[in-house]
Amino acid sequence: MRKKVSIVGSGNVGATAAHWIASKELADVVLIDIIEGVPQGKALDLLEAMPIEKRDSYVIGTNDYADTGNSDIVVITAGIPRKPGMSRDDLLNTNYKIMADVVGKVVKYSPNCILILVSNPLDAMAQAAYKLSGFPRERVIGMAGVLDTARYRAFLAEALDVSVADIQAMVLGGHGDTMVPLTSYTTVSGIPVTQLLEKAVLDKIVERTRNGGAEIVAFLKTGSAYYAPSAAVVQMAEAIVHDTKRVLPCAAWLEGEYGLSGMYCGVPCKLGRKGLEQILQVKLSADEEAALKKSAAAVKETMAAVKL
Repeated sequence: MRKKVSIVGSGNVGATAAHWIASKELADVVLIDIIEGVPQGKALDLLEAMPIEKRDSYVIGTNDYADTGNSDIVVITAGIPRKPGMSRDDLLNTNYKIMADVVGKVVKYSPNCILILVSNPLDAMAQAAYKLSGFPRERVIGMAGVLDTARYRAFLAEALDVSVADIQAMVLGGHGDTMVPLTSYTTVSGIPVTQLLEKAVLDKIVERTRNGGAEIVAFLKTGSAYYAPSAAVVQMAEAIVHDTKRVLPCAAWLEGEYGLSGMYCGVPCKLGRKGLEQILQVKLSADEEAALKKSAAAVKETMAAVKL
């Protein structure tokens, strides 16, 4: 029996995630949205592409949460997108109300699912879902670090003129301007990146990574990134569905790891069939440790706004 992945929100991120999942034949997909006709239309269009791609993934669109029943994974992308000049934190109050409505319905029909959160501000929305769902931390994971790391790797590959496949890197911390690319663990086929790039160049890449989402928003004028965010979601889902034990940077509920407790923050996570199977603790440089604490403080400030 194929796995079932439901995606809440059929906007650009949700619909593109459905596209990646179906094209990989990773699972059957349910697209759900409050807008009548939109998830149905996008799902039907995608289903009709399957014969061309020679894939047997089944895709449906719906406005009824009953259709998401018994999902293995539920991806939550619902919420308003950022607009130019708007920070992720500006989205907080509106998207929290949406989250409170969505999570209750998801849990009712898929009490054993694993939640992957995409809605912004990511860390706060992940914590909201964790509290609202009553799920253990292993089954509520935020997508942030995979996306931020992909941007970091893309910029590094461009600067070095090498394949992205040879860039090993990881970005931790909150999903925002205080994220922490771990330069001390960044390598090119095992070669420390600090041996290949001058510090000034590397610093610029780190800064561009932190502003990666805003850079795209500024270009688009309306809307925000969706190709890379949706691909990042699917990389996480793939690790869970195939139980591959991938080590990926994700937002996880911390219980003392990295000296942080009672909050969501981006850390190295091993993902498998059970969801979050382990948080790996690595030794950080003094600068990275300080930056992670600063990032965590920014996350806590956002969370305090909704008294999570």
